[in-house]
Amino acid sequence: MTDSYVYAAARTPFGRFSGALAGVRPDDLAALAISGTLAKVPGLDPGEIGDVVWGNANGAGEDNRNVGRMAVLLAGLPTSVPATTVNRLCGSSLDAAIIASRTIETGDADIVLTGGVESMTRAPWVLPKPTRAFPAGDVTAVSTTLGWRLVNERMPKEWTVSLGEANEQLADRFGIPRERQDEFAARSHNLADDAWNAGFYDDLVVPVEVDGKGGTLDRDEGIRPGSTPQKLAELKPVFRPDGVITAGNASPLSDGASAVLLGSGAAAERIGADPLARIAGRGVSALDPQMFGFAPVEAANRALRSAGISWADVQAVELNEAFAVQSLACVDAWKIDPETVNAKGGAIALGHPLGASGGRILGTLAHRLRESGGRWGVAAICIGVGQALAVVLENVTEKSR
Repeated sequence: MTDSYVYAAARTPFGRFSGALAGVRPDDLAALAISGTLAKVPGLDPGEIGDVVWGNANGAGEDNRNVGRMAVLLAGLPTSVPATTVNRLCGSSLDAAIIASRTIETGDADIVLTGGVESMTRAPWVLPKPTRAFPAGDVTAVSTTLGWRLVNERMPKEWTVSLGEANEQLADRFGIPRERQDEFAARSHNLADDAWNAGFYDDLVVPVEVDGKGGTLDRDEGIRPGSTPQKLAELKPVFRPDGVITAGNASPLSDGASAVLLGSGAAAERIGADPLARIAGRGVSALDPQMFGFAPVEAANRALRSAGISWADVQAVELNEAFAVQSLACVDAWKIDPETVNAKGGAIALGHPLGASGGRILGTLAHRLRESGGRWGVAAICIGVGQALAVVLENVTEKSR
């Protein structure tokens, strides 16, 4: 079996719910991420792409009917380039990269484009079909933006609590106070602002035209520079009157897309670029649905064992910040230096468009390793309904040698 490598990554800016990207369809966002990534490898003939694996969580609106294939067509790739869409909720685009890496390692394709998209703003309301024609009573439209909907009555009630309530339970279980969560959230905003000001994201983010008149969004919309724990402490709890989770220490509803180009080592000449990082290990885990925020602990540990390394070898971690409390629970369990985690900001500041976040953390991790020269990094993400994924990257750029 051959190895698989990350060659290029790009994403759109992430917009806030009902914000600047509200007027942009998810399939158009996906096409922009694809075009932005392929622009980094101009020597690659797009017809050489063996497959496209795309992530999407909701899939109930304009992102229906295999949005990966729609994005390929809208991006102007040859119609001969195939595509599939995968759904592992928040982990969808990291799952896409994992699937692509296996495809390359088994020799089924040399070059695979991956990524994901979500417009949580444009996710529609849906009506369940009636069991008989023309019911006389009212029917309730259900939002597909986030969380459980149209729940099977056979599901135990403790499994189907809201995502916020699930994380309130994590705070209770691990004794993580509101103050730590607000400190973590403020750090995320300030590190994200610092990274943008330092130019780190200039090479990762492609602007999006937002109004048809030349206006663009060229920076993540949710970042709040100058955030402090004291300011965040003023916000009221959202899920419990006496709870610890607020709009300030949880990731916002978001819109955006990300893409990551993977290939074999032998594909470098056709791609026209040297690889950034090797996919060295993969891990998946699952536990009780309401404990989903803690699932990255075992997923990352499995990925490290797959790579043949330990946490002592890791220089950089990209952990998707669905909630500050679950991020802190994972970091505590790993017993790692918190300063290695999300050094360029995380989802609390940048945003969390469900299907796009896995591609974002993988692309960011590859670029962090290239910048620092560190050898090993971990990308991990929690997933609703009690799952998580993780990938270990090995830096193969000149700076790491």
